[in-house]
Amino acid sequence: MSDGGGETDEKGAKTVGIVLVSHSAGVAAAVAELAKALAGGAASVPVAAAGGTEDGGMGTSAGLICAAAGSVDRGAGVAVLADLGSAVLTVKALLAEEDELPDGTRLVDAPFVEGAVAAVVTAATGAGLDAVEAAAMEAYTYRKV
Repeated sequence: MSDGGGETDEKGAKTVGIVLVSHSAGVAAAVAELAKALAGGAASVPVAAAGGTEDGGMGTSAGLICAAAGSVDRGAGVAVLADLGSAVLTVKALLAEEDELPDGTRLVDAPFVEGAVAAVVTAATGAGLDAVEAAAMEAYTYRKV
């Protein structure tokens, strides 16, 4: 879908894009809003929610995921975080097709909420895809008690 060139932010730097895939449009949008807010607004980080189906129902949509990934591609890769089950399977199927998602798109194995926050915060620093993925994955170790 992408030639990997991507767009750049207002400073000319390529930025990692983040896609949040959930069975619920509301959940995906809320997690995107939370992650951006906790990252200080993170205006430079392109974040897109791909939740639910095209008709507003519960489920996952390959079309919505592809559109979201294309919308956040700035040439530094796209980190995709999925909530569970068929969301993960749909992203894996799209990645297997090799031409459905922008070059450099990666499914990140991370908790959905904490991983999204870590990914957006890290991407806001200008970090590359490997660092964004590592930060999101590290969220598995966050202790609450």
